[in-house]
Amino acid sequence: MTLQPSLFDEPAMGSKSSNNSPFSGLGVALITPFHADGSVDYDSLRGLVEWHLRSGIDFICLLGTTAETPCLSIEEKHLIRETIVRQVHGRVPLLMGCGGNCTQSVVEEIQNTDWTGIQGLLSVCPMYNKPTQEGLYQHFSAIAKASPVPVVLYNVPGRTGVNLIAETTLRLAHDFKNIIAIKEASGNLPQIKQILEQRPQGFDVISGDDSLTLQIMQNGGAGAISVVGNALPAQVSDMVHLMQQGRLAEAKIINDSLFQFYGLMFIEGNPAGVKAALSILSQQTPLGISVVNRLRLPLVPVSENTAQQIRSLIQQL
Repeated sequence: MTLQPSLFDEPAMGSKSSNNSPFSGLGVALITPFHADGSVDYDSLRGLVEWHLRSGIDFICLLGTTAETPCLSIEEKHLIRETIVRQVHGRVPLLMGCGGNCTQSVVEEIQNTDWTGIQGLLSVCPMYNKPTQEGLYQHFSAIAKASPVPVVLYNVPGRTGVNLIAETTLRLAHDFKNIIAIKEASGNLPQIKQILEQRPQGFDVISGDDSLTLQIMQNGGAGAISVVGNALPAQVSDMVHLMQQGRLAEAKIINDSLFQFYGLMFIEGNPAGVKAALSILSQQTPLGISVVNRLRLPLVPVSENTAQQIRSLIQQL
């Protein structure tokens, strides 16, 4: 997917971004590794975190979409959070997913969660219910009032069935100082442009779509929460950091080299693609980690045809 030049041909507008934001640069939307029997592989989780830290990432997003969070038990989520907090040990900020389609339940989860070692809350739009924009505003208002840490909105209508429009995002950004950013994965380019142009000082737009990260950052986006960064953290980190430095031509070379990989990661859904890639990488390269290509139903691994395409492209990269 490419941006229309008429929408995204302006110079960067990074001056509105908060210099103190903990969630700029590259954040990895961390997977949950499983053993072959389907149980959580905490050793591999620690290894993945350490590898990502060595690869130059800026923050970690845990228990989000890519982590298969809806298929994790309460106890597993608790242990995953504890494992990551201990392994990171304050070296990078942590952004933790906490959302759902019942506002009261999300608020209670926030109130009952130990936020020690977590610097921010990522909350997705309610799914299935399809609330109005006023309903979305009231939902996120309740979350902002309950949260002891800064809040990052997460708009991904392809999964939730509802779009958080620019006007509602901007209303929330103006009304709540602790709503500090939005992870935009709508693919709605005019909407993203409107938020970038009209956001208040200190409110960030974070790309939630790997294929659009370069263009969004070119126009003032703060960085990315990346799926592809799970498998290629050094490459994606380099591209994002080059964009932060205004070195567009060099960043574009990396982005262009990864564009086919972006498509393969999502052709059969997320995180099926990136788990296949990690499994292949851990077998073929000395990463010091082992990732089993295992997901929890209703998700299943990618087809052999897609896996072979991923394998071939990894060899080229």
